[in-house]
Parts: sequence; C-alpha cells; structure tokens
Amino acid sequence: MAAFDLLSTVTDAFTSFLFGRTETTRLPVRTSTGQAQAVYLPTAAPGLGDSGVIIGREVYSGKGYIYDPFQLYGQQLPAPHWLVLGESGNGKSALEKTYVLRQLRFRDRQVVVLDAQGEDGVGEWNLIAEELGITPVRLDPTAALDQGIRLNPLDPAITTTGQLALLRTIIEVALGHGLDERAGFALKVAHSYVNATVADRQPVLNDIVEQLRHPEPESAHAMNVALEDVRAWGLDVALVLDRLVDGDLRGMFDGPTTVGIDLDAPLTVFDLSHIDRNSIAMPILMAIVGVWLEHTWIRPDRKKRIFLVEEAWHIINSPFVAQLFQRLLKFGRRLGLSFVAVVHHLSDVVDGAAAREAAAILKMASTRTVYAQKADEARATGQVLGLPRWAVEIIPTLSPGIAVWDVNGNVQVVKHLITEAERPLVFTDRAMTEASARDEEDGEPGSGQGGMGDLDHALEQEAESRASRFDRLSRVDGTVA
Repeated sequence: MAAFDLLSTVTDAFTSFLFGRTETTRLPVRTSTGQAQAVYLPTAAPGLGDSGVIIGREVYSGKGYIYDPFQLYGQQLPAPHWLVLGESGNGKSALEKTYVLRQLRFRDRQVVVLDAQGEDGVGEWNLIAEELGITPVRLDPTAALDQGIRLNPLDPAITTTGQLALLRTIIEVALGHGLDERAGFALKVAHSYVNATVADRQPVLNDIVEQLRHPEPESAHAMNVALEDVRAWGLDVALVLDRLVDGDLRGMFDGPTTVGIDLDAPLTVFDLSHIDRNSIAMPILMAIVGVWLEHTWIRPDRKKRIFLVEEAWHIINSPFVAQLFQRLLKFGRRLGLSFVAVVHHLSDVVDGAAAREAAAILKMASTRTVYAQKADEARATGQVLGLPRWAVEIIPTLSPGIAVWDVNGNVQVVKHLITEAERPLVFTDRAMTEASARDEEDGEPGSGQGGMGDLDHALEQEAESRASRFDRLSRVDGTVA
C-alpha cells in the first residue's frame, strides 16, 4: 500500500512538472431546481415525425404528437396494426372517431368500422356516418325479416375456398369446438354440390342445409360408405346452419347480398348494435363480415385501408375467428391494411380459450395505446405488452383523454386533443356530453378534453389549420406533404 501511495505521489509530481498544477477537487454547491434547470436541460424522446395526422400533444415535452401507420410502416413500424386498450369512459371512443375523421381527409384512405355499441336504437358511429352522407349497414335480426340488410356467406364475390372456410368457422364458433373429419367431409360435399348445380342465382345457406339433410348418393359412393352415414355426419352441421336460416339469426345471412352496399365509399359502417354482444351471434357476425370484406374489399389498388373493430375481444377470444383474422392481417398487410382492435381489458383475451391465437394477433400490433386501468390490470397489461416500468406505474393515474402510446418501443404519454368541429360528432353519449358541458362552464376539464391551457389551444388551432390544408391539398392531388 505504501508503495502505491509513493507511486501516486511521484506520478502527480511528474504531471505537475510537465502540464502545470493538477485540477483540485471542487466543493459541492447547493442550489435550487429553478437555478439548476439552466445547467441540466430537460430532455424528451424523439417523436414520430411530422407526416400523418395530429393525435394531440406529448404530456412531458409539450410537442405535438403525429401518428400515421402507413407513413411509419417499413421504417419505424414492422406492421401497421394497432391495439387500443382501456376501461370505459377514458377516451378510447373519442380517439377512434377523430382518428378516422382525420384519416379520411386523405383521398387514398378507406375505412370500415364494425360498430358494436350504440344508444337510442342506432350505433355509436351513426352521427359521423350521417355527417359524411353515409347510410350504415345495419345488421338487425328483427329488421332483416322486413327486407333488411343481408350478407351472403356464399356470395360469388367470395372464392369457393373462402366460402368453405367461412362455413366451417361459423359452425365451429357455434359448436365451441372444431369439426371432425366426417362432419367436415359432409359439409365439403354439400358445398361442392350446391356450387356446381345452382347457376341461375346466388347460392344461399338454405341450399347447403337442404343438401346436408338430403345428400346425393354419389357423395356416399365416392367414399364407399352408406348414404345414411353421410346424412348422420352432416346432421350437427345442418342444425347449426339452420339457426342462420330459420332461427334467431334468420334474415341476415340466408339470402343474396343486399344490393347497394358501397364498399368503395370512404367510410363503411357495419352497425351491430342491435346484436346481443354476449351471445354467440357476435363472433359469428365478426367472422362473416371479416371474410366477406377480405374477398370483396381488400384489393391491390394502392389504397390504404383501415379496419376498425369495436368490442374486438369477440374476435380475439374465439380460436376459430382469431385464426381467420390472423390470415386477414397477414394478407392485408401486403395490400395496405391497418387493423385497429379496441379492447377493454387484455385479460379478457390472454386468459381466454384463444390464448395462443390472441398472442399472435397482439404480436402483429406494433402500436399499442393504453388508457387508464386499475393497478393489477395495468401490471398484467405491461407484462404482456412489454411496457417499461415507469409506463406501467402511471397507467392507473392517467386522466381521461391521456394514454400511454407504445409505437414499436417509442413510448410516450399523449393527451388526445379534439377540435370544436369534431366535438359534437365524437361525444355521442349524453351523460358524458352533459358532464363535459357542466365542467367547462365551471372552468374544469371535462372528460379530459375541456379546460385546455394555452399550449392545448395552440395545438387545437394547429390541428384545425392542418385540417383546412388537408382539404385544399386533397382537392388538388389527393396527397398531403
């Protein structure tokens, strides 16, 4: 030890001889945060760029927050799909609606919404559809009997392979288990016979049911089995499909597709608000609409499409429907499709029957937006999504309208801003609207949107200014710089 001290002393002396006196140790200085802020400047993570639509502002840095999966795809995003989580009343619905309205200012965008919620007999998106001059596609079992909207699973616009896959999914969802080989064979034979023999009109589900009840002798001879065996194999399949023909879901899928459904419109809303959300009908509807859109809407025409699904746990929580949507997401990503799934609680799906399928779909969602949740739910969500600890800790404390955004690892806390023009279309719930109005009269922020400070007001004006600019430019060439 003494030798080390001696060597250190000699080294210091030699350094002083060559370069002058060595630097002395400085005493600590006591100061305040107000004075020290000039020395230790605040920093914030970089944003996502300035190309896209304005969402709001970053809470910590105060910068405007701009997001567009189509602009970010391939650079900062491996996939354009988006998961929105949070308990009711925290701003998920407002975010979805303003996002769609702002995206529609681009001429090359199309949106389909599955609207599973509503009040006063109409879906939650009814006001927005009316404002844009669009009639929602309202699927209603009671109205369907009076010439309501119909979607035909055997529509010729769907390939025969897609039709058979859709029929299998409908049956498997209703049964709660997969089809065995014999039932699958009976269904395939009936479907093949109907497609080969019905030529003067669209084949319909009743044709399949009748063929399952009365199979052709040729189908039995082909497999060297008795005709009664083929009929027995298809009995359960026929009973399930009969529900769509003559049961509680009759009228919506048992006839030719209704003429006039315009899938070329900028916005198409499928109003499912008249369907019991807790019944087996909802996942069946999700499957039918999803496959129908896959074969009639998604096309290689360079358009960017957004498929937004309310109450998406009906998709993710059913193994058979989830498998269909996995294929849709993989296929649609190559053709410019952004899938937006809105879910209240992640535990609804990760602990359900389709845990493996749910994990695959969640993995495809490179953007995750999380609104306020209870502490235990936030911890579970953070673990599944791989959120940083600081983000998990603040999720239970978030105010309505503020969310944690994770865009492929770029994590920010963002306050969503709504313009005055959007406000009447966004707040469709009367209770929320009345509370917001009272709070604003009292000078308090209502629903996380009112009572904005100077920065919020400036960003709101910026959003409205960009909106006007979007309109002007889109009329010229349909693009926005």
